[in-house]
Amino acid sequence: MASLEEEFTLSSVVLNAGSEGLLGVEQTSKTDQFLVTDNGRTVILYKVSDQKPLGSWSVKQGQIITCPAVCNFQTGEYIVVHDNKVLRIWNNEDVNLDKVFKATLSAEVCRILSVQGTEPLVLFKEGAVRGLEALLAEPQQKIETVISDEEVIKWTKFFIVFRHPVLIFITEKHGNYFAYVQMFNSRVLSKYTFLFGQDENSIIESFTASVDRKFISLMSLSSDGCIYETLIPIRPTDPEKNQSLVRSLLFKAVVSGDARHGVALTVLDQDHVAVLGSPLAASKECLSVWNIKFQTLQNSKELPQGTSGQLWYYGENLFMLHGRSLTVIPYKCEVSSLAGALGKLKHSQDPGTHVVPHFVNWETPQECGLGAQNSEQSRRILRRRKIEVSLQPEVPPSKQLLSTVMKDSEKHIEVELRKFLAIKQTPDFHTVIGDTVTGLLERCKAEPSFYPQNCLMQLTQTHVLSYSLCPDLMEIALQKKDVQLLQLCLQHFPDIPELVTCACLKVFLSIADDSLQETDVNMESVFDCSNSVRDEKMEEQTEILQNGFNPEEDKCNKCDQELNEKPQAKTKETTLCPVIAKRAALLNAILHSAYSETFLLPHLKDIPAQHITLFLKYLYFLYLKCSENATLTLPGIHPPTLNQIMDWICLLLDANFTVVVMMPEAKRLLINLYKLVKSQAAGKKNPLGNYRQTF
Repeated sequence: MASLEEEFTLSSVVLNAGSEGLLGVEQTSKTDQFLVTDNGRTVILYKVSDQKPLGSWSVKQGQIITCPAVCNFQTGEYIVVHDNKVLRIWNNEDVNLDKVFKATLSAEVCRILSVQGTEPLVLFKEGAVRGLEALLAEPQQKIETVISDEEVIKWTKFFIVFRHPVLIFITEKHGNYFAYVQMFNSRVLSKYTFLFGQDENSIIESFTASVDRKFISLMSLSSDGCIYETLIPIRPTDPEKNQSLVRSLLFKAVVSGDARHGVALTVLDQDHVAVLGSPLAASKECLSVWNIKFQTLQNSKELPQGTSGQLWYYGENLFMLHGRSLTVIPYKCEVSSLAGALGKLKHSQDPGTHVVPHFVNWETPQECGLGAQNSEQSRRILRRRKIEVSLQPEVPPSKQLLSTVMKDSEKHIEVELRKFLAIKQTPDFHTVIGDTVTGLLERCKAEPSFYPQNCLMQLTQTHVLSYSLCPDLMEIALQKKDVQLLQLCLQHFPDIPELVTCACLKVFLSIADDSLQETDVNMESVFDCSNSVRDEKMEEQTEILQNGFNPEEDKCNKCDQELNEKPQAKTKETTLCPVIAKRAALLNAILHSAYSETFLLPHLKDIPAQHITLFLKYLYFLYLKCSENATLTLPGIHPPTLNQIMDWICLLLDANFTVVVMMPEAKRLLINLYKLVKSQAAGKKNPLGNYRQTF
């Protein structure tokens, strides 16, 4: 269980007009003392336990501090940069910053980063990094450019991994985000690009990160109010290549999606994160602590005076601006357990009971009547076992993943799969992906409640699978009516049988609009069809005649007579797209799929007539949109082509004409299609092939 204790005010803060808060709060070599840098000219050293300042330093009038002051843990001195390029170093005995050590650098500084166990690093705005000692030896040395033009550093973090420093910084350019990881033991700089998927329009409001022996766990709080996690390998397989990172949803709607300020995120330990923001659109800002492992809210505290959206934590203290005061909130996070996450953890023991420790020290002699000789023998056995364990090879990630698939929860499988995919290509990558999807599908059949949709989607997007390799994948997706996964399969599998393609079409046409609105599908093939477009009437008759199609005739027996008549001014008639945008995206996936007409036609006859009519209306709508453009192409990233539209009109009418012609609601549509064919024939264009014979 996590607890937030009573807050106290460390100091009142004078904020400059238009400022967004403090520049930073940084720890010093003494755990109870912190450097607070305002957004103007002053750095103040505070002792938290006494709630009072120990020293204050300011730059001259006209100068401004441009990055937070930090402590050099190796020397106990303080470092700050003002006016972007001027570096100052001082200690507690110094009074006037104008008289302390000064170095003018050749490039603008973004941040100075300092952690225990290594020298401070200077990160420049162009992405280059220098150690402090090397920089002070030659302050005017040339600083190279690492990031591209208009790319801006948004967030940084400095770690010690395997006793070696690792720096990660995040940049943003035109709404795209990139991660750079600098390994200083090998001088390797790796670049990664974030892939957002369905949340591609979201803006990342805050970052935080933790590190273990293999991965950097990067968490981000986005403008949709959700927390996402991205795993970055410590040792990249191909550091010279720009690699991609996939974000996975960790928490949903922890803050209001309408929040644009006062939002922050920080990781407290391996099981807890602290979130700053409004849980609802109309509510006041809160500080809340969430349990990552059990996805539960542990504690929260309302902040009625509002915040600046900045959150720092050191030791067991959280620092933030509450109104115009720098506030400290002590917190405690116990070891994560199910009882603690549910608030059922017992904190007291009955009198006289013996508390059993979590871990037993087997090297400690137990009072069981054993002599010193037996104790020494036990120690030797223990040491030998330790050596044997240390010599055992580490379980490969592929075997660990396959073992996890057969027995663990969906959440755990998803975590292990992300770790495996983050390693990128391994010699057995294709085999492991195939075995993993086979194992998941076997569990889905054996356990009806087990359906790891996120895992199956990640596996489909590896471009390794095909229908023939895992036919059960689409079968189970059809049973679950998982249109998101079915769309992915249609986009990535080149060998889907026509029977399965028609089964997908049935699901896409029959699923209710309400269900579709709650589903995330890929919308890149859909243009904005929310605006009204012409149905039977077109704006420009000359453009229509150039395309070989005049939809103005109301009587079929006068088509041939009126095709050559002088066009008359017509009124505009408008209609909306006959299907919602998400259904259109799914139907476009069908249009793009490969098929053989001979094998497809028999299965199209099994689709209900009302669904065939709806599909024909959509295809006719697409044709009209094509007719608006001289290039006969639809807008969008990957829209259907005119040939695909016409081919599917032919297929549907060939398979279902007898049934559709008997439906009164399809009469108007058939008349329009007839006129389309006649116009194409008259214009010596016939994308419908020989279909006019049907009429």
